[in-house]
Amino acid sequence: MSARDSANAAASASSAGSDYSDDDDYAWIPWYCSLKGNELFCEVDPEFAQDSFNLTGLASMVPYFDYALDMILDVEPTEILSDDQQELIENDAENLFGLIHSRYILTSRGLQAMLEKYRLFHFGRCPRYLCRGQPCLPIGMSDVPNEEAVKLYCPKCEDVFHTRSTRHEQIDGAFFGSTFPHLFFLTFPELKPEKEREEFVPRCFGFKIHTTAYKASLDARKRAAEQQQLLEQQQMQNNTTGATAAGGAVASSSRPELMPPQDEKDKEKEKQRKK
Repeated sequence: MSARDSANAAASASSAGSDYSDDDDYAWIPWYCSLKGNELFCEVDPEFAQDSFNLTGLASMVPYFDYALDMILDVEPTEILSDDQQELIENDAENLFGLIHSRYILTSRGLQAMLEKYRLFHFGRCPRYLCRGQPCLPIGMSDVPNEEAVKLYCPKCEDVFHTRSTRHEQIDGAFFGSTFPHLFFLTFPELKPEKEREEFVPRCFGFKIHTTAYKASLDARKRAAEQQQLLEQQQMQNNTTGATAAGGAVASSSRPELMPPQDEKDKEKEKQRKK
């Protein structure tokens, strides 16, 4: 049983003996957006997903396009599907919804839906300390699917950050696109904060560190390393020269003393007798 079927079964069990007037509570879109980790998505208006103009070009990007669209719009399948087919269709439904979502949030209704989530801090806050908890918006680094996970855009420092939740790392950035946050603040300019100009100033013992201090420190480290290397080379040369001289002295001391020839000895003895 899939997660969707489990949710429906639980909902049916909990609703036994009571009447519900709103079937939208069990529709696929609100169910999917309510899942933990999917709080970045807004609920796409089903009428938007039913308009074929809004789906132009998506059929070639999703293999089981028709089945996936029927699942999103809660249209019961007309044929029996195997478990493997059902799993593939569910995956395609999630991808198709993400692609539809990236288009929907650029419409007036989609921007309004994202505005409500922005005001409730559903997208998180900027992790930069000097931005003082500025609310962020989701952004895609690319409009092409399967390239980058969704990121967070801070309108105050105008920088991009990783999301804090590991679940968001599995959400494709193309499901939000690179245009959305900028169009959002063009539509609601009163929400755009002034760019943060305060910068962190590194200090050491209370004194500001000069911009060239790190380079000067690195150059000093290199000079010290070069001097140490030169000293080691000189020491090796001195050790080699000393070893050569000591070897020559040992060779001289071990050389045998030259003895005069035997004839010279006899002549010397003869001279001594005559004397």
